[in-house]
Amino acid sequence: MPKRAQWDPSYTVGHELIDAQHLGLLAQCHLLADDCAADAGPERDQRFDTAFARLKALAREHFEAEASLRAACGDPDLEDHRAEYFEFEYLADEIATTENFDRLELQRFVTLWCVGHIAGSVKALRDLLAGGGAQA
Repeated sequence: MPKRAQWDPSYTVGHELIDAQHLGLLAQCHLLADDCAADAGPERDQRFDTAFARLKALAREHFEAEASLRAACGDPDLEDHRAEYFEFEYLADEIATTENFDRLELQRFVTLWCVGHIAGSVKALRDLLAGGGAQA
């Protein structure tokens, strides 16, 4: 069974772009779940692979936007954020692949990873934004 994560209002950071990107990541995880629930076959696998590539691209765009926001706010933990980005890049490109896992396992993994990233970054981003370093 695919993993579906619902948006929780407590995930809201208060920055329009970051919140939209977080919502977009979860929406992409839902597309992957839909593909996993569809009848097996090459068309489904192709849809999944395309959606998975899009999720990785969205995550990269998001990390760049978040790094820019954190830098503008003078985040003392910016290097930790960059390390999380590099970890994601490694996992997405080398480990979490269809060569190593079936598509359902990948969908569950990236959904849990996205939720973990979102939930884990909320407080730090809210605190940075409250410091007045960047506007929503």
